[in-house]
Amino acid sequence: MPVIRPARMRRLRKAGRQFTYWRAFMSSRRFSQEFKEHAVRQIVEQSQPVADVSERLGVSAHSLYKWIKVFKPAGAPGKIAEELIETRNELSRLQAQLRLLEEERDILQKAARYFARMAG
Repeated sequence: MPVIRPARMRRLRKAGRQFTYWRAFMSSRRFSQEFKEHAVRQIVEQSQPVADVSERLGVSAHSLYKWIKVFKPAGAPGKIAEELIETRNELSRLQAQLRLLEEERDILQKAARYFARMAG
């Protein structure tokens, strides 16, 4: 990633563009659903501080707070939140299975068309 010099930052500000220094170095890492759920479980079920979990996992505390909002609905007891996480896991598994079956169907349709042309 190129280093943005202070002179360039001044030019960007002068041009009226919003620019913050940290944005130049911000990573665009993506985390899996399981990773996020595991991090939230550490905070919610094991009562570990967000700062400790974020430092240990290399994730910002802000991201962890967002994940907690997503995976643990406000005011819901732990059992309901756990069921929600399980339901989301099952949904993602079923969606992956659906994609696989659709791929197989498309391949079989192409093969059927190919053999129909060969026979006809």
